[in-house]
Amino acid sequence: MQKIYSKIESISGNVISVKASGVRYGDLAQVSTKYGVSLAEVIRLSGESVFLQVFAGGRGVSTSDEVRFLGHPMQVSCNENLLGRIFSGSGQPRDKGPALNEDLIEIGGPSVNPAKRIIPRNMIRTGIPMIDVFNSLVESQKLPIFSVSGEPYNQLLARIAMQAEVDMIILGGMGLKYDDYLFFRDTLEEGGALSRAIFFVHTAADPIVECILVPDICLAVAEQFALKGKKVLVLLTDMTNFADAKKEISITMEQVPSNRGYPGDLYSELASRYEKAVDFEGAGSITILAVTTMPGDDVTHPVPDNTGYITEGQYYLKGGRIEPFGSLSRLKQQVNGKTREDHRALMDGMIKLYAAYLESVEKKSMGFQMSEWDSKLLKYGALFESQMMDLSVNIPLEAALDKGWEILSASFSREETGLRTELLNKFWPKNRESA
Repeated sequence: MQKIYSKIESISGNVISVKASGVRYGDLAQVSTKYGVSLAEVIRLSGESVFLQVFAGGRGVSTSDEVRFLGHPMQVSCNENLLGRIFSGSGQPRDKGPALNEDLIEIGGPSVNPAKRIIPRNMIRTGIPMIDVFNSLVESQKLPIFSVSGEPYNQLLARIAMQAEVDMIILGGMGLKYDDYLFFRDTLEEGGALSRAIFFVHTAADPIVECILVPDICLAVAEQFALKGKKVLVLLTDMTNFADAKKEISITMEQVPSNRGYPGDLYSELASRYEKAVDFEGAGSITILAVTTMPGDDVTHPVPDNTGYITEGQYYLKGGRIEPFGSLSRLKQQVNGKTREDHRALMDGMIKLYAAYLESVEKKSMGFQMSEWDSKLLKYGALFESQMMDLSVNIPLEAALDKGWEILSASFSREETGLRTELLNKFWPKNRESA
């Protein structure tokens, strides 16, 4: 039986409190005001006092309004009808389509038992050389994209959504500007990828509690599809907005703040989401790629700092490029030995030469005399940046490896590359036996 309470004890911003019993953390309630009915979520229990975050905000709520507890946490519909649809952070349709109320599942469940996981072993191809060649994305991996405001991280996510070799995409937007939401929608629709995608989007104008729900909804739906054998890629943007929403609520609740005002359980809150990445034995998988913006380009900021301890590496997006130094996919060695025999050697050799190129650039900027070797490195670096690092480059892995050999042969002789003779004999372009 659902109990109805007709006295609200306190109202603080979007948080209200009532005295109630038999209520669990995370349960949903309906708050009936003269302006209509709004959902609310239990965010704190203290004795008989129950604190709820009102989805529609505290404006218009009075102490005499009714609160009815539904007896269950947030639920979302999960079936094939979700594909191609766009929903809000609370699971309501944004695309003017019908609401889905069948096959409901609860969100925010525990991560998968390690005994049911298998070791990551499959590569997800994206058509982006700086990912496929140098920092391969691995199925069931959890990786953040560290960036700053103004970088094209949403454009990168949209491109990955269109090109990644997976069965389906689940995109979770948190605090998105409306223009960014429209960009994702229009890009995937024009690219023909919307039919295999599901959007859960919280915009900056939506209630803040919906921002917190987005990752849980995305991952709950992803888990159900993965158990049915689907390879699911979950794209989240932006986890810093998620953390800021947690921070705002903790301040409202007058909790003791931790580093820079963030709640003390920030690490646990992030980890409980990232650890949903899994490769199920005998079924599908969940791979998580999440944007984390760094205020002031500060990697010691609490959000990227905590994220780095949880995830399996990171991509650094800087200057419109995925930086080869700092970016790291710790699981790439699981897959890049199975692609083509020259993959690992070419990856290592090109990065080593690019590091030498940056030293030559520094020497040139300081007015040092350039040697013949420096000139070759400068030519190589320019080709590498324009034909491999540029995010507009869109080629399959094998073509990217061939392109790497072309760049090397256009800049150096065979001996100067430092690569093994058997690889040089097999892959060195026949029309370029010397530089």
